[in-house]
Amino acid sequence: MKEHAAELRKEARRSARRLKEEEKAAEAERDVLEKIAEMPDEDRVVAERLHQIIKDVAPSLAPRTWYGMPAYAKDGKVLCFFQSADKFKARYATLGFSDVASLDDGEMWPTAFALTGLTPETEARIVELVTRAAG
Repeated sequence: MKEHAAELRKEARRSARRLKEEEKAAEAERDVLEKIAEMPDEDRVVAERLHQIIKDVAPSLAPRTWYGMPAYAKDGKVLCFFQSADKFKARYATLGFSDVASLDDGEMWPTAFALTGLTPETEARIVELVTRAAG
């Protein structure tokens, strides 16, 4: 919660400084890259590649931090995020999607995926999910 409050304060300062949209976007992406750089090596490698995949397949998504995690927003709302395993001392990192994501499939579908590494097959699945989620 403290990280989220700090993110909101930082966003408010950006608005108060009346930065151009491109400058705000560049600062937000720098924040994401800083969070990724702070991660332990195993998660950092996955997060860096995930960041590049999302930028390539869904350039309309805006990188930003969300509760201290790298996230990607559509129209100002978080669509997907990467949660480092280290953040909550979990067994694996997670790629999660919010209700903004267009992943609906019947009456029940997954909104988070465990990531222990990236293979070409895993990357292809991530490309498919992000493309579908971004609509």
